[in-house]
Amino acid sequence: MDQRKLRNRILLFLVLAGIVAYALVRLSAREPVAKIAAVMPARDNLVSSISSNGKVEPISPFVIRAPLDTFVEKVTGVEGQPVKKGQLLLELNVRDARAQLDDAEARLLRAQDELRAARGGGKADEAARIDGDLAKAQGDRDRLARNRDALQRLIAKQAATRDELTANDLALSNAQAEVKRLSAAKQEFERGVKLDAGRTALQVQQIQSEIASLRAKVASARITAPTDGTLYSLPVKTGDYVKTGDLLAEMADLHRVRVRAFIDEPELGALAPNEPVRITWDALPNRTWTGQTEVIPKQVVAHSTRSVGELLCSVDNQKLELLPNINVDVKIHSNERTNVLTVPRAAVDAENDHRYVFVVTKNALGKSRLSRREVQLGIADSTNFEVLSGLQENEMVALPGDAVMHDGMAVKIVNTDAAYVRGHSDAR
Repeated sequence: MDQRKLRNRILLFLVLAGIVAYALVRLSAREPVAKIAAVMPARDNLVSSISSNGKVEPISPFVIRAPLDTFVEKVTGVEGQPVKKGQLLLELNVRDARAQLDDAEARLLRAQDELRAARGGGKADEAARIDGDLAKAQGDRDRLARNRDALQRLIAKQAATRDELTANDLALSNAQAEVKRLSAAKQEFERGVKLDAGRTALQVQQIQSEIASLRAKVASARITAPTDGTLYSLPVKTGDYVKTGDLLAEMADLHRVRVRAFIDEPELGALAPNEPVRITWDALPNRTWTGQTEVIPKQVVAHSTRSVGELLCSVDNQKLELLPNINVDVKIHSNERTNVLTVPRAAVDAENDHRYVFVVTKNALGKSRLSRREVQLGIADSTNFEVLSGLQENEMVALPGDAVMHDGMAVKIVNTDAAYVRGHSDAR
């Protein structure tokens, strides 16, 4: 009897051990269940925007530069203040230019006298001397020629000798040579007169150009505002030495300014003309300026460590608070959708050019699993994507957590409240 009880007890222990072993095997083989948060898609209004940095520029600036090398005599303008057209900004020292102008005007008078003389046939006294010498030589030649004819007739009548004829012929030959020499000298004089006329005319033109330039420099001693506007740059002060071309002042009408926004290359495709723009400046944190896009970038350039397109925006600045060359923040509203289906950006996964979400599904036993599904997306704001297709409003979408999600993964939904969703919306 005792042996039977002992055998039964041993058999019972073996059965229990088998049951425990079986339970342990089943427990060890059970699939782990990840705890995740999930959210349902919601209807919302989306505004797609691009944020970047930019620099303020005047639209039509007037740049005033030094017309000559000189000293700044006096500065009357004040940087940053509005000015009226014709208002004196500063004066330059032009005493040297004025002295050069007086000298050039004196040289012009002399050159004009020489030009009139050249065009009149040369200097009167020299021309008269050359003409007189030639006329005398021609008279001597003609007289000796007549004497030769007379001597030949007298010789025929034996009233003159051959020696007298020979002496006359020698004098006639010398007279003819003198006429030829003086005729050549007259031609050379007249040619020289013509050359002098051309050279003197060119000299007169050069001096006149020099005088015009000097008069402009003398007149530029008074630097005045070319138009109404704001004098936003005045880098010189009284006593400064400036060289030709140095910057003296910059001004413009700043009631409307241009902002050059630096847009990263991946966002250039979303830009279009006439889109609303909002400008903020750290120096005035409570102010906002509005405008619109104007010139869309046609090329990409290097800007610091970024590859950007330079977008030009026109911005209202009626209170003249935005100053040229300051750095500002730019926000461009490129697209807007109302009452569209949205999901948090964190819920969307990307692979190449495809976008996916993990939809939470339940089997017949009520167990939750993840199903990877491709979706088509529209615009986005900082927290949400617009869903065009691939997802329904009543479906639940998993949000990322500690566990790496994959297709078919068993999960347990632990948190779907709005605070959790907001806290994890920028996780990706």
